Order: sequence, then C-alpha cells, then structure tokens
Amino acid sequence: MLIVGCGDVLQRALPWLLQRFRIYATARSDATAAQLRARGVTPIAADLDNRRSLLRLGRLGAWVIHSAPPAPSGRLDQRTRRLTTGLTRQSSILSHPPSTARRARPQPSLPAVYIGTTGVYGNREGQWTRETTPLAARNDRAQRRADAELTLRTWARRQHRKLALLRAPGIYAIDRLPTARLVRQEPCIANNEDSYSNHIHADDLARAVCMALYRGRPLRTYNVCDDRPLKMGDWFDLVADHAQLARPPRVTRAIAQQVLSPGLLSYLNESRRIENTRLKQELRLRLHWPAPEKLLTGTHSGEPAAD
Repeated sequence: MLIVGCGDVLQRALPWLLQRFRIYATARSDATAAQLRARGVTPIAADLDNRRSLLRLGRLGAWVIHSAPPAPSGRLDQRTRRLTTGLTRQSSILSHPPSTARRARPQPSLPAVYIGTTGVYGNREGQWTRETTPLAARNDRAQRRADAELTLRTWARRQHRKLALLRAPGIYAIDRLPTARLVRQEPCIANNEDSYSNHIHADDLARAVCMALYRGRPLRTYNVCDDRPLKMGDWFDLVADHAQLARPPRVTRAIAQQVLSPGLLSYLNESRRIENTRLKQELRLRLHWPAPEKLLTGTHSGEPAAD
C-alpha cells in the first residue's frame, strides 16, 4: 500500500493497516522519514511539488490512500495532478509483455481512497446535504478540492481503479481542538444568524478510510461525518466548556464581517447539514463518536440528527 500524506488521521489507521499490508508512505524530509520508520512504514522520498520525485511511485502497483492537501493557492490542485501522472507511470514495469498478454490472468482492480472535504458543496443555507447534491465550491480552497476529485476520477477510470472519495468536515479529537481561537476570544455569530457546522472524530475518519478500501463502491463518494450538525457557536461553546475556557462572545453577522479574518469568514459564511446514510449503509461503519458531546461531555444530548 502507498499512503500519500501520512498525517494524524492515517497514523491512527496504521495499526489496522500494518496487519494487512506492507506500507510505503511519501516523506518530504528526513525527520518525517524517521517518524514513519519508527511506526513500521517504509518511507519514500517524494514531494508533490516536484514532478520528477513522483515517477517512482507508479512502480509499486499498490493500493493507494491519498490525503495530502493541495497547495495553499490557486483554483486547481496541481499536486494531485502531478501525483496521478506519477502513479500512471507503471505500464512498462507491471504489464505483461505482448507475447504473454493473452495468457495472463486479468489483474484485479486496485482500490484507491481520497480524503477530501465537504467544503465542495459550498453554502447550502443550512439545508441537508447528501452525496448527490451538486458541487458548488465558492472559494479557492474548496475549488482545489473539487479539482482533485475530478482529477482522481479521470485517473481511476483510465487505470481501472476502484476509487472511493471521502468528503470529511471538521476533524476533531481530544488533542486537536480549536482552543487557540478560544484563548484569543475571537467572536462567534449570534445563534439566530449562525451557520451549521459538521464534524468527525479523527478515529472514526481513520476507520472509514479502512472500510472504504474494501467496501467502497467504484467511483463512489461518501460523506464522512457524525450524526449531529451543530451551530458553529454551539460547537465553540462545547469546546470552551470542555477546556475550561471562557465561551467566545457573540456578535451579529454584520459585525462579524468587519472584525473577523477573511479565512475564518470563509467558514462562517457557509452553512450546511451533512447527511451520512451512505457511510453507514454501504461502508457499514458504526461511529464510535456519533456526536461531539459524547467525547467532550461524556453524554450524547438529543437524538442523532442524520439517521
């Protein structure tokens, strides 16, 4: 298996994956390579911003998990475009020579999984959103993710790959909560004007990746989120109470446009409630953390919102 971008989420999946695969992972630095070796992974020096460094990847002929983020600017994901070019450079090594091609058994379709974002849906004004909802990415960040999905779909069709596209919202865990924002006391929008946000625990996302390798349908998208969308202000209040920090002040949406950074506003100005039925029915994933309250307060207040 080849992992492109073995960050926090996929490192959580490594214990399960290492029981089933010999794992290679891309590494941009010696420090990253050393960390991967310590976890039982074979590092491969590769940089998604350097096309030549990716040419060797196709020789693996491996199952693939891609979770590396796009570059921080532009509307196209050039990194994923370079990656698919590198992964395609395998025919001369892996294919059978012409004299034996007719006698060779058909090769199974190798699975690939991509971790993308629900940001590709754009602003849904709080409406429920499923995988069949048309994409409407509004900002460059989401446009790059939509371009990555399109690039991977094209590659998968040409290479006869079994591709699963996972769309994840805000990822959280005890050690990855937005406490710095709370310490800065950046305001949230008043509840009656607030936007909906969606979340997934990092462990549940890691498990979804593993299930998608085996249970994902070809060229299929999956919303990977928990059962309980929350107003953004309610989410930050929940985290503040857990961390024993002051809850953030609330302001009107008009005032927020004046005092918050453009990057933060790009999140606050989009509202959607993500539906996860396909995740449960097709990948058959039972969430360990069906709502943030279960982790942050030890309870689950209310019924699941998306079942």
